[in-house]
Amino acid sequence: MLKIRLVRTGRTNEAAFRLVVTPSANKAQTHKATEILGSLDAKKGIYSFDEARIKYWLSVGAQASATVNNVLIDKGIISASKLKTQSKMKKKEGKKK
Repeated sequence: MLKIRLVRTGRTNEAAFRLVVTPSANKAQTHKATEILGSLDAKKGIYSFDEARIKYWLSVGAQASATVNNVLIDKGIISASKLKTQSKMKKKEGKKK
């Protein structure tokens, strides 16, 4: 199955992301993308997406990650309901004595 996901690029403390199509078996850090669909820099607020290619990949069965889905909805590229995203960071519960 193909996934549309974000891959982190950029220098330390200056994160930028690429929007890529990749097989779901590949991890995001491998940088083995089938196609690069755009980029985003959330700090500067710069988004550049190839809308036609995104719609094509979604039409042939690629699944967007929850974060990508929500970004595409915000930008008006797709119309759907937002998905709940899960944070990887969990609060550590301290032991009470």
